[in-house]
Amino acid sequence: MTHVVVTGANGFVGRVLVDRLLAEGLGGARVERLSLMDLAFAAPPADPRVVHCAGSIADAAVRAQAGAQPVDAVFHLASIPGGAAEKNYELGRAINLDATLGLLEDQRGQPTPPRFVFASTVAVYGERLPAEMSEATLPAPALSYGAHKLAGELLVADASRRGWVQGVSLRLPGVVARPGDGAGMMSAFMSQLFWKLAAGEPITVPVSPAGVAWWISVGACVDNLLHAATVDPARLNARRSYQMPVLRLTVAEVVDALAARFGADRRALVSYRPDPFIERLFASYPPLATPQALALGLRHDGTVDRLVTRAID
Repeated sequence: MTHVVVTGANGFVGRVLVDRLLAEGLGGARVERLSLMDLAFAAPPADPRVVHCAGSIADAAVRAQAGAQPVDAVFHLASIPGGAAEKNYELGRAINLDATLGLLEDQRGQPTPPRFVFASTVAVYGERLPAEMSEATLPAPALSYGAHKLAGELLVADASRRGWVQGVSLRLPGVVARPGDGAGMMSAFMSQLFWKLAAGEPITVPVSPAGVAWWISVGACVDNLLHAATVDPARLNARRSYQMPVLRLTVAEVVDALAARFGADRRALVSYRPDPFIERLFASYPPLATPQALALGLRHDGTVDRLVTRAID
């Protein structure tokens, strides 16, 4: 039996991951039971293999429901994003840090250590970035969100050392294109740009057109999550942590690609009102070399046009 647990399963990345697991399985094996954890679900499961575990992952009873049968793999995506975690420190810590430790400790009694894929973030690097970055660049979080995620990486590595899990952490860049208004996310403009221009609606972007960000489509992101859950643990580095490869693009380059897809008139729909804080955190990214991640088999979208296609479609 292949039993997979997904936290944050009703979120943007989670929904795409769940669809892929049901359609393709994991590592060539069919998923027989898929326990999904999130605060709430809009409708009953459409697939008999799915079990909805509604409630906070900070609640041990909700986690126990998800782990009621032996677990083969865990994808831990649930989080309180940066802006929301800054406004509510207690909630951010409870979900981003304490619940991560609780979820890892829950795996101690499994018959076989499950694969554990932790969605970390580029927020671990903070806002004072060097002119060039590599996998050796030291983290320096500027938000509690980034600090808690970095601590989560250490917890995953320690739980792996103890034999509770076979874990790996992936630092996610800006994943596009998230639907909705991105409440609580200071990087929401990155996804809203796609949906607004696709719909022919105006948008004011809180960074300059020359602002440079790291981008990945939700499709490529899920490719990497699934791959990380099946890679030979002997190939993992000692930190068990990897930066997802990224496309480094200016906002103007993304606008140009969207205009090529939806019409040249889309450029006129974009206005710019740079916020210095958001520009520093989300639009001042230097070149990033990720040879370890590439050697492990992780990939970005390849081109800006493919980024647009996979983000929208």
